[in-house]
Amino acid sequence: METIFLEYAWVLLVLIILEGLLAADNAVVMAVMVKHLPKVQQQKALFYGLLGALVFRFTALFFITYLVNYWQIQALGAIYLLYISIKNIYDQKHHKSDDSTKKKRKESGFWFTVLKVELADIAFALDSMLAAVALAVTLPELGNFHIGGINGGQFTVMLAGGIIGLIIMRFAARQFVTLLAKFPSLETAAFLIVGWVGVKLAVLTLAHPNVQIIDTEFPHSLTWKLIFWVVLASIAIGGYLTGISSQRKTSK
Repeated sequence: METIFLEYAWVLLVLIILEGLLAADNAVVMAVMVKHLPKVQQQKALFYGLLGALVFRFTALFFITYLVNYWQIQALGAIYLLYISIKNIYDQKHHKSDDSTKKKRKESGFWFTVLKVELADIAFALDSMLAAVALAVTLPELGNFHIGGINGGQFTVMLAGGIIGLIIMRFAARQFVTLLAKFPSLETAAFLIVGWVGVKLAVLTLAHPNVQIIDTEFPHSLTWKLIFWVVLASIAIGGYLTGISSQRKTSK
């Protein structure tokens, strides 16, 4: 019995780290999306976004073992993340001198901004929940009850990891709003991260048992995990260094 609890504790720790990393990425995106709003509305938009993420994650947990059977859901998440990534990076690079475009972007309304935050949260939540399921189902079953098609013990670990991830996101989002005000160039890095998470969902879609364009085991292989996290870390570090460099040039 002690061995089982140690296994659960270890997977929960890994889930917390994983959720924390993904929550940080999500928080960067949220900060970018709300930064054009007045400060009071920024906090409200972040609150509504996190509330929506909480409702979605809690609801989806009861259906996640069924949702993973539909590759179309993963495909939609991938398409949405890749779309907002490409669109925003394109706008930054090709419309910097276009005052009307800048004005149009700044006038994005409060509730429309909240909607964009909600959709991004859902796509990120889908990615983190699929990872959580993959980890949780490796645990031995604990208890004789099932929730949403998954053992109660495994479900509890997923729920705990998800809630802790949301708490991390809640505090990280505020910090990233401040950081983006200080280093505006981080916005490009933020949307590169969004696109990279979209690629991850695309890989999961292509490897889905009902699609099998690539090997179904590839998304869970050590090779892909190393590629994903190394690229993600490189984008984040590169964005931070670029931001510092830009600030130094501006201050001279």
